[in-house]
Amino acid sequence: MERFLMQDLLKWKTKTRRKPLIIRGARQVGKTWIMKEFGRLHYENTIYINFDNNERMKQVFSLDMDIKRILSALKIEAGKNIDPENTLLIFDEIQEVPKALSSLKYFYEDAPEYHIIAAGSLLGVALHAGTSFPVGKVDFLNLYPLNFEEFLCAIGEDGLFTLLESGDYQTINAFSSKYIDLLRHYYYIGGMPEAVQTYLDTDDMYEVRNVQNALLEYYSTDFSKHAPKEIVPRIQMVWQSIPMQLAKKNRKFIYGIIREGARAKDFELAIQWLLDCGLILKSTRITKPGMPLIAYTEMSTFKIYMLDVGLLAAKGNLEPRILLEGNKVFEEFKGALTEQFVAQQLVSNRKELYYFTKDNSSGELDFVVQQGQYIIPIEVKAEENLQAKSLRAYCEKYKPEIALRSSMSNYREQDWMTNVPLYAVCTYLKQI
Repeated sequence: MERFLMQDLLKWKTKTRRKPLIIRGARQVGKTWIMKEFGRLHYENTIYINFDNNERMKQVFSLDMDIKRILSALKIEAGKNIDPENTLLIFDEIQEVPKALSSLKYFYEDAPEYHIIAAGSLLGVALHAGTSFPVGKVDFLNLYPLNFEEFLCAIGEDGLFTLLESGDYQTINAFSSKYIDLLRHYYYIGGMPEAVQTYLDTDDMYEVRNVQNALLEYYSTDFSKHAPKEIVPRIQMVWQSIPMQLAKKNRKFIYGIIREGARAKDFELAIQWLLDCGLILKSTRITKPGMPLIAYTEMSTFKIYMLDVGLLAAKGNLEPRILLEGNKVFEEFKGALTEQFVAQQLVSNRKELYYFTKDNSSGELDFVVQQGQYIIPIEVKAEENLQAKSLRAYCEKYKPEIALRSSMSNYREQDWMTNVPLYAVCTYLKQI
């Protein structure tokens, strides 16, 4: 299963001032697989160390930061020699041994010739708990569920992916029905690797849903295992409320939906825990579309999405038969699946999530992204009604050089905005 992050890993390998690399991402998005696959394809040897319940490694890293001693212990643990230039060292679930995380600083300073990749699903949680972190001594990459482009490649539709990348929208428009059909499937299957693989192996949407429900249960179990006991109930309440939050016309996160009388201070830690685990995506309101966008954020006003559109569909109990009902799936949850889809595609392409509303106004722009020197407003439409009142009002006031409406309609340019099909929105942004 091709993951585009592999190209970033290759760039990291060839850096002249390479640092140890940390891959961040939620559980079950494929971190372990991609690290091992990278080692298999691009190194003569791979040494894989999993720190979860590994008492020997805890003892090895608890003594001191003598890198020669640590390397000798790693050789014994793996039963292999370590040739610095031809061996990939993988430290998995590194947050379980905080001193192993701290050791990355000393590897960088004292033994930079070694190629080290680390990962940890609960790494963000560990850092907030006060774990010593090698600031400035490591590089980061984020791994998310497969985006739509990766999904196309995974199911053997490389030609459609290549066509999107070409930017030939006349030909892309000719294949719109094919793209829409596959997008419909992606809304249901999502991008969790196990769900995609199950679809490939069985072509059975009920089996895909069983996998998704098992993943949701797995995450809920994680809350009880790893979160502080006092906030577990609140994490569960936030997690359960997400479909209800997104089903509103105004998708702004409302604490009162979680529980009557709920206040921000009661649930801030729960939301942060879910963010640190990579289980939710957060889009923050901006008060002005200025550069940089982060300077104009209103941190107390935000939306929350799940990490994957397929998991949102599963959490909402959408039945497989919806795939037979034309484009109805795009409008479910009052279009929330479509907004979730776009949020997920933007994040997988390294975009921070922001949205824009004016004070005392019902008009809202679903996303505003920073792309190079441009601030680009994006209005998302799940249905065929393509009136873009909020986008037009925004354009009349702020006169952006580029404005996008993403919808079920084909690509077409107008004098004040461009309509980009939902399935091509992130590909288009990369081409600007």
